[in-house]
Amino acid sequence: MAIKRLCFSCDLKDNPALIEEYKTFHAPGNVWPEITKSIKDAGIVDMQIYLVGNRLFMIMEVNEIFDPEHKAKTDAQNPKVQEWEKLMWKFQQELPWAKSGEKWMPMDQIFQLD
Repeated sequence: MAIKRLCFSCDLKDNPALIEEYKTFHAPGNVWPEITKSIKDAGIVDMQIYLVGNRLFMIMEVNEIFDPEHKAKTDAQNPKVQEWEKLMWKFQQELPWAKSGEKWMPMDQIFQLD
């Protein structure tokens, strides 16, 4: 089974109280089970989110069944995922170069240690 790594970035609103609340939502056991199920069902085998200041960095490892377009369609039809996404917008903001409504921006790998 081939695994592929994808990396994304997003900003949080630069508000310490909101950042702490966001971290609480993402603490072990706090992410809604419907959200983790939708992630795993999409072929995402591992996901990690890191924070520095108000910038988030997400690493996803996906298997061969992962299709970002299918995941987006499935998420759009899942009321619980939509509820979570709406809640997360309370904390998140677009990167300065993102299109309106675009949160997690894909990152390009520019270095690989040989």
